[in-house]
Amino acid sequence: MIRQIHVDLLICGAWLLGWPSLANVAAESSSDSAGLSNTEWGLLAIGLAAALIATLIVRASAGQLARRITERTGQRRIQKILSTRSKDVLNQFILPGAYGGLTQIDHAILTSGGILCIQTKHYNGIVFGAPDEPQWTNVDGVHRQKFLNPLIQNEGRTKALQKVVPEVPVANLVVFTGSIQFTTPPPKNVIHVDNLDSYIAKFVFGPCKIKDWDAVWLTVNAAALTDEESRKDLNAQVSFC
Repeated sequence: MIRQIHVDLLICGAWLLGWPSLANVAAESSSDSAGLSNTEWGLLAIGLAAALIATLIVRASAGQLARRITERTGQRRIQKILSTRSKDVLNQFILPGAYGGLTQIDHAILTSGGILCIQTKHYNGIVFGAPDEPQWTNVDGVHRQKFLNPLIQNEGRTKALQKVVPEVPVANLVVFTGSIQFTTPPPKNVIHVDNLDSYIAKFVFGPCKIKDWDAVWLTVNAAALTDEESRKDLNAQVSFC
């Protein structure tokens, strides 16, 4: 979307630069009937171009605001579903990365038999991509964009959580919010938020010998980094990448 905004503004800029000269031609051919001078024609053209640019900026800002609102609504919906399923839920927490550095996990929920490590993605339109492709594609109207394969992205986060509780099964789950459609059936661990509650209810982990699940969740909570310094370090890491 941002790229398209830049293109639109460049086009408007070209109009802004080109219209005064076009206005001169128009003014020379119609000055007798319109009664406008070359300068007045130029000012009129500049005003129209400026108004067009302002309209594009406002429209783009409104679109971005609407996206943020719907994205946050989707996040809250996920949190509500998880909280009704289990009392043991963590949202937006940081762990040491499986391969160094830090990583942020969107959501984790302790269920019967293991932990679901959840990453959320918010898109509208069509989404397609194979499980082993490094990037997936989103097409929303005339806008087309690539994004990192969320399964691969969340696999590293799943392993970071697995390192905290090595004996506990941890599953990788990607949940999409927004009005999306998949061109082909998505992998079984990629779902829409509409199906999250039933997915958790039916999900079965492999064999596990854990008896004290409260101790498991206490371990996860103890490992979660919630201090401001860790948040700053994570942001610096993401900015560097």
